[in-house]
Amino acid sequence: MKNSMFLLLLTVQLSLPAQHPLLRRAPQAVLSHFKADHPRLILTDDRLNELKVLSKSDTLLQRYINDVITAANRYLEATPLEHTLIGPRLLHVSRACRARIYALGLAYRWTGEDRYAAAAKQNLLQVVSFMDWNTSHFLDVAEMSHAVGVGYDWLYAYLKPDERLTIKEGLIKHALEPGKNGLSGKDLGYNGWPKDEHNWNQVCNGGLIVGALAIGESDPEYADFIVSKAVASLPYALLNYGPDGAWMEGPAYWNYATMYTAYGLEAMRTALGTDFGLSEIEGMAETGYFMMYCEGPTGYMFNFADSAERNRMGSSPCMLWLANRYGNESFANHEHAVMKSLEATPEHVIWYYPPSLSDQPKELVKYFDGDVEVMMFRSEWDNPNALFFAIKAGYNAVNHGHLDLGNFELDALGERWVRDLGSDYYNLPGYFDKRKRGERWQYYRMLSDSHNVPMLGERSQDVLGNAKFIKVKTMSETPFGIIDLSTAYPAESWQVTRGALLLKGHQGILIQDEITPKHPTPLKWGITTDAQIKISENGKLAMLNIKEKRLEVRLLSPEHARFTQQSAVQLAPQKINQGVRRLEIKLEEINAETTISVLFAPLWADGHQVKTPKVKSMQEW
Repeated sequence: MKNSMFLLLLTVQLSLPAQHPLLRRAPQAVLSHFKADHPRLILTDDRLNELKVLSKSDTLLQRYINDVITAANRYLEATPLEHTLIGPRLLHVSRACRARIYALGLAYRWTGEDRYAAAAKQNLLQVVSFMDWNTSHFLDVAEMSHAVGVGYDWLYAYLKPDERLTIKEGLIKHALEPGKNGLSGKDLGYNGWPKDEHNWNQVCNGGLIVGALAIGESDPEYADFIVSKAVASLPYALLNYGPDGAWMEGPAYWNYATMYTAYGLEAMRTALGTDFGLSEIEGMAETGYFMMYCEGPTGYMFNFADSAERNRMGSSPCMLWLANRYGNESFANHEHAVMKSLEATPEHVIWYYPPSLSDQPKELVKYFDGDVEVMMFRSEWDNPNALFFAIKAGYNAVNHGHLDLGNFELDALGERWVRDLGSDYYNLPGYFDKRKRGERWQYYRMLSDSHNVPMLGERSQDVLGNAKFIKVKTMSETPFGIIDLSTAYPAESWQVTRGALLLKGHQGILIQDEITPKHPTPLKWGITTDAQIKISENGKLAMLNIKEKRLEVRLLSPEHARFTQQSAVQLAPQKINQGVRRLEIKLEEINAETTISVLFAPLWADGHQVKTPKVKSMQEW
């Protein structure tokens, strides 16, 4: 893993490879440039005044702030928050508190109306009176630390001295003391999140940074310790944005991880005047492109790893933070386009970046490197009926990962034809037991059998499998990517290679698997779809139908193979996948090198016929 490149910070010095831009000495005292006055976190008064001036002439910003005030008005009548767990988590309460504090706090600061501050104060006093913030699931603590830290800072002048003391003491007791223990290794709360390479790192560190800086003038020991340790911890996760912005946990967790990266880094910037170079880590300036390219023309995301079913882009205000931090108008334009039909959040106001008429051209074929590589193909942009195809490599043991190396999804004609089912219920027994024989791998949605990948020996891919793109060609009439999947099938094969080739004219796509078995073994190839399936009499053609739109799946190789249809329906307590089908090819045994070649050919409205290409080795592509 790339994160083994650096050692943990001693005091506040980052110790990274000589070529890394973070090789520098942080200030000897973290608080040497501390902004003692409130408010100092994320939204300063200077920024607020700038936004107020801009809103007089910017109608989009006016709409965004109106959305926030509308939400704040709803929260005025909201029922008090209660310490109620769902499964092992208090997370829904922490997030509800954060949403309330941001909306009510911003409405108060924008309008000056005390009713918003009063409601926000009541929420703060309510949550600090809880018996705890659920340290056994430390995300809950971190998100509540964030909410209370922002509320304390933004409402500081409004709060009475005794109210400040009560809120501060609750913040220290429920978050900052457990956070110090976690960062020092005394009581990690969750499997060592300070050295995690995934979203837990950013969320836990980001939430604690906000909480500690909120009380930095009265209790500097917390800010000094927590910020210095967090600056050392964050690269374990942030280096995974390298080299070009892809996020290994998929688009859903990109949003969560990147939002908390933005919260933490922006809190340091506004309170301390620096983020200690963390925002300069390779890949962070480009990571907004990952989300842009993961979105298909249907609006559905390339849905790998644990993700909501039929996951759409949704609100990602960190795209505006990225636009501001890196001066990238493309990120802002994309977010504003998504927000046309959604209610704006306070962060859309705080990080507002005006839309631009100009924009950088986007590539039709895009490859992202990293520990989990992805590649996207499309026929055109800004056409909801365009062809879109996305495929992944990576490693199966990645956080929130499934056994799905080589998995792909396909859009065309305004529909998603080949899909990923997404996550199952997080509270299923052993859902996060990712050991080689862990309970996670008993659930259908985690297994290869539910994904669009080949299976050998009637078993899922190996949990320790690690796949890499071995050849990529993006600038071509027929662009393609080829993945070596061999380590996903160590017992059954010497070599498994999967390729995806976009046909000339970009109207159809070819998927090809070349498999060299170690011994005679069963083979199953399949895709998951919501379409109605009709298979031809000879079994070589499957017609998929959604809403009277049609897509042909043509089986080109091997000659003796035939399509079959299966159901993806499962029994509760798993998600049951009602109406979902599998189009499969089953070979009882392969004992020599075998090529499975399948063409996906939409029936385009203009009558364009996708020609069937000649099957040839991927070495000849």
